Amino acid sequence: MAFSLSRRLVLGLALSSALVAGPAFAANPVKLRISTPAVDSDWHAKMLPVFKEELEKRAPGQFDVEIHLNATLFKQGTEPAAMQRGNLEMAMISAFDIAKQIPEWSIFTAGYLIRDPEHQQKVFASDIGEEMYKLVEDKMGIKVLAVGYLGTRQLNLRIEKEVKTPADLAGVKLRMPGSDTWLFLGKALGANPLPLAFGEIYTALQTGAIDGQDNPLPTVRAAKFYEVTKQIVLTDHLVDSIFLSLAGATWNKLDDKQKEAVLEAAQAAVAFNNEGRIGEERQLAADFAQQGLKVYRPDVEAFRSHVQKAYLESELSKAWPKGMVERINAVK
Repeated sequence: MAFSLSRRLVLGLALSSALVAGPAFAANPVKLRISTPAVDSDWHAKMLPVFKEELEKRAPGQFDVEIHLNATLFKQGTEPAAMQRGNLEMAMISAFDIAKQIPEWSIFTAGYLIRDPEHQQKVFASDIGEEMYKLVEDKMGIKVLAVGYLGTRQLNLRIEKEVKTPADLAGVKLRMPGSDTWLFLGKALGANPLPLAFGEIYTALQTGAIDGQDNPLPTVRAAKFYEVTKQIVLTDHLVDSIFLSLAGATWNKLDDKQKEAVLEAAQAAVAFNNEGRIGEERQLAADFAQQGLKVYRPDVEAFRSHVQKAYLESELSKAWPKGMVERINAVK
């Protein structure tokens, strides 16, 4: 009898311990800290709560998503290294960030390669995307979850001169971000590119230190560049991308169902971003015209042929995977 009672007591204690352990395990969800320089009014910031909500729907209680905007957690451009060191779980990184470590990715920094947002999504949903994402996973230890549309870059000038072809940009001081790949793009467009921090653009336009800058139209609105410029030239020279990415070490800790939930939530988030950004861009061209800016489309084909020729003849293109330009152009 004593043996029977002792056994029941042991079993009861074991069961109680299991019940306590279960909730304790569930109370330790996978932490996903997302770092971005985006401000809360940016579409690629607005999409992050969508990611968080969609992930919670698909995997209730299994993830703890923290969103850090305004580069408060890591400075812009340092996120890939932070993920690689194990100091950060998630970030939105650019092709320019990736190209610093994987030269083959500089193909996605080239002007006039990706035609429009639809082409962008199709390219990265194809075997091209699969191959290039695998390079990031193998060489950087980062898992790309989804590609978001960051906007189509246009020329925004303070000068009166109408620009129809690259020749019309000769001598024009065009602000570009301060990296070799960005400066090459400015030169390929026909301008005189000058490196300048984003925060200095407004004053430089105001004083004439630069003649223009290039950014997607939502950025022109958000930074109020329209106040100190006279025209917007719809060159469509770069369909920019942002890649919602996860540290490889974090990805590898997830089970198959969690991985599926993360991928689906990422797709829902970028779909929200893409729809909102495309709609805003379409409206902004008309809004700027109403505000008195000259808004017009130049000879885009002249720009495209000039820019692509410059890239194909450059050192940059030597790192591109053989035949990749033709494969990207063939995606319809």
